[in-house]
Amino acid sequence: MDNKTIILTTLNAAWSSPGSVIDLFIDSFRHGVRTSSLLKHLVIIAFDRKAYRRCTEIHTYCYALVTGNVDFSQEKRFLTAGYLEMMWKRLDFLRLVLEKGYSFIFSDADIMWFRNPFPYFYPDGDLQVACDHYVGNATDLRNIANGGFNYVKSNNQSIEFYKFWYSSRLRYPGYHDQDVLNFIKHDPYIMDIGLTIKFLSTTYFGGICEPSKDLNENHHGRLEGLYVYATKLKSIWGILMEGTTKLQSFIVKPVRHVFGCKWWNIPSSRVEGIGTAKDELAMTSQCIHDHAE
Repeated sequence: MDNKTIILTTLNAAWSSPGSVIDLFIDSFRHGVRTSSLLKHLVIIAFDRKAYRRCTEIHTYCYALVTGNVDFSQEKRFLTAGYLEMMWKRLDFLRLVLEKGYSFIFSDADIMWFRNPFPYFYPDGDLQVACDHYVGNATDLRNIANGGFNYVKSNNQSIEFYKFWYSSRLRYPGYHDQDVLNFIKHDPYIMDIGLTIKFLSTTYFGGICEPSKDLNENHHGRLEGLYVYATKLKSIWGILMEGTTKLQSFIVKPVRHVFGCKWWNIPSSRVEGIGTAKDELAMTSQCIHDHAE
């Protein structure tokens, strides 16, 4: 990994408490296969002062992206006005990083890094993006992109694309950046600017909606299907690190179908001390496409 490529994630105060998601994120680098050396390339983008102070306590490289007239410190619920503003501010900042000449991997902080992903990126993709659904071909636009993990090379094509992506928020009001990406990937302008998009196989980059069937191949995994208080996150991470057999015991019979996905419950007995609504587990489900079984 060269010095003009960096790894970026974002943090706000709502997710910065000791023992919370950001600690799991950093710990995954320390415990993953050939990932510990990547920490020196990781920059945490803090959306507020509290998140920045917490970042400086746990990591070397922190960047304060603070907006004076907007409070990004609170938890932003999905698709609320505050959430959308934060997502689009993040995207516009990533464009600035590209303009400075830095290629990057962007990773949501709820992604656990099991292995070094660089050997599995394509040599010729300007934008390489993880998928909620992968159809088996890296260039097929029917792949459903997931904006929470992507590798972007700094060049004229990617810079122009990020400008186009950001401006497209005005064409699709009320949608977040990932949805807009899945809309505009079909736009002829993508071909006009010469951008090469490659979709990353869920064999190696599995997520909640289409998890890898083999953890020996997977390079990252999400905790976003779980919402728990900070004191329980480390227990869940400990179970994940026990290996494939224990992880498979999380999955039980599907309880309902929603939007073409199956929702699975995680048995409360597998997570110590978590079992009732009063306890710290507020949501215990995974979304797995029917075809991914």
